[in-house]
Amino acid sequence: MPRFAANLSMLFTEVPFLDRFERAAHAGFQAVEFMFPYPYSAADILGRMQEHRLQLVLHNLPAGDWDAGERGIACIPGREREFRTGVGQAIEYARVLGVGQLNCLVGKTPPGADAGRVHATLVENLRYAALQLADAGLKLLVEPVNSYDIPGFHLNRSAQTLALLDEVGAPNLFLQYDIYHMQRMEGELAATLTRQLPRIAHIQLADNPGRNEPGTGEINYPFLFAHLDRIGYSGWIGCEYKPAGRTEDGLAWIPSH
Repeated sequence: MPRFAANLSMLFTEVPFLDRFERAAHAGFQAVEFMFPYPYSAADILGRMQEHRLQLVLHNLPAGDWDAGERGIACIPGREREFRTGVGQAIEYARVLGVGQLNCLVGKTPPGADAGRVHATLVENLRYAALQLADAGLKLLVEPVNSYDIPGFHLNRSAQTLALLDEVGAPNLFLQYDIYHMQRMEGELAATLTRQLPRIAHIQLADNPGRNEPGTGEINYPFLFAHLDRIGYSGWIGCEYKPAGRTEDGLAWIPSH
């Protein structure tokens, strides 16, 4: 049976971030995820989680200046010190919040940059982050993102990402598989999930087109959820979608699954 975690960066945005924990619990969620905890104190977030008996299953490493359009800095030469500082900050939050895995958005390929230097920067940054997270008992996840929503993002396909993880060679390094992103880039969802399951530590969802809730688009989610049960996926599935309307009004898809 699928286990769904509410992504509080995308859901319940009708209220301020710290109030979304209560909304998620009242909607029946037992777990949450979000992109970035850093604008808030870890103690404040932990207090909301404990108050509403919620488990945190994922958050991201710092990803640069998000409001300015940055989507990660791991592949950007010259920002290695900033990346390493962010790794330390993420681990500090993870220790307080009790999360076991952190996702690294690698960023957009810098225009005009030497491809070899970009690749080498990314490999070394991931090796550093994986080692630091391993010392803290954490998994490091890397996520490919579709090039329609984020043009220029450095990783776009699952096989490309796994080849990178092979090169980095860290045992605590895994793929974060977002069904929406991979439907847009490569399709073959069921076959890919089956083939890559041992290397997938977390799954996220949204329907396509529109990135709205399951049942609003072309993806056969009843089939995929049953398929994930058949192949033995036991992790959480993050609901990282944009509600078509009020969040609670769009949750009717969950009880049937």
